Amino acid sequence: MREKLNENPKAQVALVAVLLVAAAIFMLGKLGGGEEEVEGTEPVAVATSELVAGTPAALPAPGTGPGAVPAPPRRVVAAFNAGETVAILFVRNGGIDDRLAARSVRRLESFPDVATFVVPAKEVARYVSITQGLQLNRLPAFVVLRPKQLDKHVATASIQYGFQNPQSVAQAIVDARYHGGTLAYHP
Repeated sequence: MREKLNENPKAQVALVAVLLVAAAIFMLGKLGGGEEEVEGTEPVAVATSELVAGTPAALPAPGTGPGAVPAPPRRVVAAFNAGETVAILFVRNGGIDDRLAARSVRRLESFPDVATFVVPAKEVARYVSITQGLQLNRLPAFVVLRPKQLDKHVATASIQYGFQNPQSVAQAIVDARYHGGTLAYHP
């Protein structure tokens, strides 16, 4: 085979053409796959229909009737109605960062007035009334709903992606419970 390639220029051209086509398919496949995003703890919020970083998102109200968004599971609704801070971690089964983040979130069970839920990816559709307002787009995702009484009974939430250590999880709860004033930033 090697001798045939070395001695036959047509075979050489054919081999180079096949390699170029394979390289082009490989490169185009990479470009069409979308951008890869760096996972981290980036709060994202939705105001009307625009994304605004740093503020909680107003979640759409679940409705009734055909085509309406279903309500979240009863346990989540009950915790929210009781005035608890609701912490939901959406995870993939088998992910290393998912398992570590779940361990961090489970530490919240010792916090007063915090309801924690670890939800596998296959159950995300049950939480669509929460996740669509936040535009959940990757896992693991840590969602925190502010207590009902702090937001005039309108559910608002924040989302953080990727691994969450115990400190970042606790800070998200503290941030969700904050009810004091804010100061303008002037550099």
